Order: sequence, then structure tokens, then C-alpha cells
Amino acid sequence: MAIGLFSGQAYALSNETLFQHARDAYAGRNESVLAEDAKQLHAQQYVLAPYADYWLMLLKLEQARDEDVQNFLAKYIDLPFTERLRGEWMKKLAKQGNWQPFFEEYADFQRDDVTLQCYALLGHAQIGDVDVTEASRSLWMTTVDLPSNCNALFDLLQKTGALSTDDIWARFRLSLLDGKPSLARAIASRLNNIDTNELKWLEVANQTPQAILEVQAIGKQGSNKKDVDKAMLKTRFGNELFLFALDRLARTKLEDAISLYSSLQGSLPEHERAYGWGRIAYHAARAHHPQALEFYALAAGANLEKEQLAWQVRAALRAEDWPRVLTAIAAMPAKQMDESSWRYWKARALKATAPKNSSQQVEANVLFSRLSTERHYYGWLAADELDAALSNAEQNYVNSELEVTAVANHPAIKRAIEFQRLDMRWEAKSEWVWATRNFDDQQLLAAAEFASRQKWYDIAISTADNTRQLHDYKLRYPTPYRDLIHTSANNAQVDEAWVYGLTRQESRFMHYAKSNVGASGLMQLMPATAKWAAHRMGMRGYRADMIHNLGTNIDIGTYYMRHTLDLMDGQAVMATAAYNAGPSRAKQWMAKQPLEAAIYIETIPFLETRNYVQKVMANANFYAPRLGTKIQTLKSRLGIIPARAKAEVMTAEIE
Repeated sequence: MAIGLFSGQAYALSNETLFQHARDAYAGRNESVLAEDAKQLHAQQYVLAPYADYWLMLLKLEQARDEDVQNFLAKYIDLPFTERLRGEWMKKLAKQGNWQPFFEEYADFQRDDVTLQCYALLGHAQIGDVDVTEASRSLWMTTVDLPSNCNALFDLLQKTGALSTDDIWARFRLSLLDGKPSLARAIASRLNNIDTNELKWLEVANQTPQAILEVQAIGKQGSNKKDVDKAMLKTRFGNELFLFALDRLARTKLEDAISLYSSLQGSLPEHERAYGWGRIAYHAARAHHPQALEFYALAAGANLEKEQLAWQVRAALRAEDWPRVLTAIAAMPAKQMDESSWRYWKARALKATAPKNSSQQVEANVLFSRLSTERHYYGWLAADELDAALSNAEQNYVNSELEVTAVANHPAIKRAIEFQRLDMRWEAKSEWVWATRNFDDQQLLAAAEFASRQKWYDIAISTADNTRQLHDYKLRYPTPYRDLIHTSANNAQVDEAWVYGLTRQESRFMHYAKSNVGASGLMQLMPATAKWAAHRMGMRGYRADMIHNLGTNIDIGTYYMRHTLDLMDGQAVMATAAYNAGPSRAKQWMAKQPLEAAIYIETIPFLETRNYVQKVMANANFYAPRLGTKIQTLKSRLGIIPARAKAEVMTAEIE
């Protein structure tokens, strides 16, 4: 067949080769070759042929008539790329100011796209049919770098006064606290009363915050030092610079920040002083500083943001001050207070402070009871408080072969499997998510079963996780590679349920998984760690590429789990934290007194590690009955973290 791949000659090409050629033609913006490839892919009835049409339409979009785009969208309404194309077309319409067809399409648009959100708000603002002030202000108050087209919306709102000077200062502060001085500089360009030359001090505050604070201290003492214009420090910008420097210093040199701020807080307007203590309190809580709660008391009256409020609770948990836990949770907005973590800790605090048989005890049990029906870490901890055993009653739904076959024959599922075969994993998952978005529980479980049969375990797990009433925990918690994992776990003398729990969290059992920091394989080993462990194990002839071998990856991973467990005196929670964040950090997070492991986990400063440890330990508890290992409550599995004074001091780290 003549396809234009080799000029003037006819070759019979495989669908895969032809499809790759079409991708290359699209990447090279070769419209004529792509059109010919698309024609041949359809002639061969290739399941992915519509994608060649999609790429072709993208190349022609700027010149395409609206009618042609609408016809294309109608033709391929059941494919996921339809919404992406619709989004690109709407951007074209918005640039043209063609708002009527834009809003007709936007009403049914099913993707999150900030560019289109800004266009929609701008369109309404220009037409004047909807008040967009609140929606625009919500969009404005973010530290995310917004698309450039959003500036037109903000320009218009600033011109009309809907975006106030206070709004600009508020986002300026938010950007600084998020460590984004370059974004803060861009925001400051909207203010008329800032000398752009002064903005250079933002980088000084970011890199050497103590220098800014010391200038303030010198100025207070009447020094003639003129490195910084001290008059600037008494302006609103100067206050923001001072608070930014304080926050940056408190992140790394907390004691210095406390000392300097104690003497310098009088330099700030009275209403800002509590704000400064709020920043110190937040960093003190994350550092497990013994005075964290005292600093929070000094922040009384400040408008604390979400993470500050969360760490106020964690500081109270760390001190096992249950009354303060209750008051700190009560200070949260309703939406935050309703998060599963704070419902659980509120119930624990109520239980800890309640007289026996009191209404407070009843309230705690009601919270535990409701939370125990939810399928996650805090739900299972709540069930432990009620002495409710882990139930398998809902785990036994089994799909019929007809249900699995129906899913396998779904066109989008077929496309997903073909993309997976071509190693186009993003496209494969996109098709899968699109196919299953409206599935009921039976269909979801049938899809998960089908994915599992394809050894597409991550998709099987995430699909089974989405069920609402019917559940199959064999699919949520699969046990692939059982012979390899069982043997390695036994050789390393570690709990097989723990190994499965960790592996499920690390890679969802996909051996090709690779993290953005370079961790690889089933157990997500860093190259340096794998090399170090292989040497310690006496593994001869180890090469970097062996990290991708299933057996080698599992052997090294379980060996390193044993190593971290030994370093942590057999405490699995700490060993799990060490596997993720390093042994020295896991030791650093211990307290001077024995600490309930759930509190240790809750007060891990890194969100990623905190979530990781929660999920690994909950996974392990679920795997135990499946694998026939020791069955216990989650709370018992977590155990008690020993006091730091009794812990062996870390003397060596992996290089």
C-alpha cells in the first residue's frame, strides 16, 4: 500500500509502525503525510486510527471552520481526546472574542483548565452578564503560576476596583511565604507605591534572611549602617520584607528567629505582631520545639492559614495535651474540621478528657462509629477504638465471566490496552479513566479484574478503589510475584505483609515504575541505595541496570527494609519512615518520652512521608489476613515509639 512513508513505493507496514509514523508526522507538523497515514490506518481498521484524525485536526485547527470542528467533536464524542480538542478550540474562540460559541461549549466542558477558566471569567466580565468578582478573587489568591492570559482578567478587575490594593498585598505575602519571590515581584508590579529597585531585597531575604533582620536590629539601635534603606523597612513593603525574612530564618535557624523576633517585634505595627508569632509557631511545631504551643498562644488573634491550624493540633498531640487538641480543632474552619484526620483526633481528645458514661463519651463514640465505615487509615484506627474487627464481609463480590468479557470488549478499554502495549502509558491511563468514569460498582470490579489479568496492577488497584458499595479487596490488595516476595521476605526476616504494604505504596506492583527523583522498580530503589545494599549483601557483579530486574529489586528492597528495621530497633513505623525519608530523619522525629506511633506519624513534618507511612502500615494490616501472617489491630501494629534518649545514636548513613 502506498502511504508516503517511502516516496513512490508501496510497502505493507504493521499498524504499530504506521501509527508511529503518524505520530512522527504530527510532531513534525507534516499535514499531508499525516493525512495519508490516517487514511491508511482507517483502511486497516486499526483501533487507534482516530488518534491520527485528532492530530490532524490539531494541525488544522487555526484555519478550520467552526462547523468542521463541531462535526469532528460529534463524530468522536466517545473518545477522551474530544475534550482536549474542545479546550483548544475554545481558546481559539476566546482569543477572537467570539463568546457565544465559547460559552455554549464551556457549559459542558469536563476538564479542569485554568486558561479556559480565566477566559470564561474575562468573557463574562466583558459582556457584563455575570458578576465574576468572587470567582476571580479566589483564582487570584493562589501561589500557582497562572497562565499569561489570566493577566487580562486581573487587569480589568484592577481597573474597575474589583481587585483591590489589599488583594494584591495579600497575594504578595502568600507568594513570599510559599518561597516564590519571583512571583511576588511580578505581583508587586501592580502596586504604584513600590520602588522596583527595592524588590532586589526580596532575594536577599530569601537567601540570607538574617541579614535583613539584623539591619532592622541595627536600625533600632541607631546605627549608621546603610546597606538597606531603613526608611524602607517602615513601609508596608518593609513590613512584608521583614516578615518574609523572619519566616525564611525560622525554617532553618529557629532559635535565631525566636531570639531576633523577641527583640524586634516592636518594629511591626501592632496588628502584625501576632502574625509573626504565628509563623514562628508553625515552624516550631514542625520542628517539634517544646515551646511551640507557647508561640501559638502569642499568635492569638492572627488569621492562621490551614497548615498553621493543623500544626497547632499536632503540637498539642505531641504534648499529649488533649484539652488543647480540642480547642485547636475547634479553631479550624468547618471544612477543615470535617477532614478525616481531625474527626479522628477530635474523637480521641473527647475520649481522653470525658468523664465515664458522659455525653462527651457518647459524642466520641458517634464520631468513631461514623468514621469507622470509611475505608482509609483513620477509619481503621476509629474501628480499633470501637474494638471493631476488620471485616471481610464486603470483600467477596466476584464478577461473572460475562461481565469481564463485556469490559474487555469496550472500545475505550481496547484502546487503553493497545496504548499500554505500545508503552504509551499516559494515553493508556487516559483512555482507561475515560472508559470507567461512569461505571457502576460491578463494572468497576469487572474492569479491575480484567486489568489484573493483564498484569496492569496499578490500574486494577485504582479502579477497584473507586467502588462505593461493592468491594473486592483481593483486587485492591493484590499479591503478585508471591514466590519472589515470600522468599525474599523470609531471607531478610521481615514481615511479608509489611513488604507487600510497602510495595503497593511504592509502585502499585508495576516493575517499570520510576519516580521523578530517580527511584526505580517494584520497590522504588534509589541507584545509590541499591548499589550500597548490593555491596553489603555480597551481590557479585552488580550493575546499575540490574535494579530493573524483578528478583534483584525485591531482594535489595527487602534487605534494605531489614536494615532500616535494625536501625530503628525493630520499630516498623520508624523503619517505614526511614525507607522513605532516610534513617536520620526517622530518628530525629522521636520524642524525649515514649510516644504513641499514631502521634509520631501525625507529626512527621513532611506531608509525603506522613501519608506514605500511614498508607504502608494500613496496607500491611490489610495484607496480614490474606497472607496468613500475624493478625492484629492497626493501632497495635503501629505500636509505641520509644523515647529518643533510649534510642541508639545514628553513627553512619548511606553515602
